[in-house]
Amino acid sequence: MARLQVRSWQETYRGTVPDSVLDDPEFVSRRERMWTSLITDPRYSTSTIAVAERHGEMIGLASSGPSMGEHTEPALQLYTLYVRSTDHGSGAGAALLEAVLDEHPAQLWVADPNPRAQAFYRKHGFNFDGIAQVDDGIRELRMVRSAAS
Repeated sequence: MARLQVRSWQETYRGTVPDSVLDDPEFVSRRERMWTSLITDPRYSTSTIAVAERHGEMIGLASSGPSMGEHTEPALQLYTLYVRSTDHGSGAGAALLEAVLDEHPAQLWVADPNPRAQAFYRKHGFNFDGIAQVDDGIRELRMVRSAAS
């Protein structure tokens, strides 16, 4: 899971995020700790994680749970959704989104710029609400949906 997430970051954010972040030898181990915590820590017991596989190989992953930070409405937040670039357009992203959010109102943070992801989320009923933040050196915009479309 960590390797897939790091690979996705490297494919998506190269040129936007400094190479020193994307190529940091500790990047995978930090993400391994994050995923281990999300899976095993009782604080995240209400989180949902889904993976997409093709021919026994993981091609995507997603996670959601209670909204975090100062913006807690809607109460459900998409934490992650990554699909290998070679599998973009395959339907894996849509299936993962449905698996972790179902039809519930939700919020997410999407990198800016990341026009492909932003278009994907708009297609699935999310709209920008004008709130922005910087996280891990990436400018992010908040998107919300009141109900799945």
